[in-house]
Amino acid sequence: MSESLVVCDVDEELVKKVKQFRLRKETDNAAIVMKIDEKKQLVILEEEHVDISLDDLRDIVPERQPRFIVYSYKNHHGDGRISYPLCFIFSSPVGCRPDQQMMYAGSKNKLVQTVGMSKVSELERRWAADV
Repeated sequence: MSESLVVCDVDEELVKKVKQFRLRKETDNAAIVMKIDEKKQLVILEEEHVDISLDDLRDIVPERQPRFIVYSYKNHHGDGRISYPLCFIFSSPVGCRPDQQMMYAGSKNKLVQTVGMSKVSELERRWAADV
């Protein structure tokens, strides 16, 4: 049932931004942080970051508010290959307002489909602390 629940639409400019991000040629770690404009009920771009580690990203994401993140990072494989996976992260920290959590959770699937993500991680506590 929650699979079909859609609370917020996705800003068209954000969709374009994520598509450009997917095609980026740079080799540094980068992130797009998205939030919901509650008045417009629209998922929008909050910030873009280049050359950002997972630890630095963790430090800039709000501790008490959900966020959607698209993260690209350099992955060194054991056989010497290098890849640049693109991951979708849904951060929903403990202590968020219940209505906010529902709005983000209800909008996640549409956002994932709209921007064409396949790797999705949901993080509920102070994430990346154990990484």
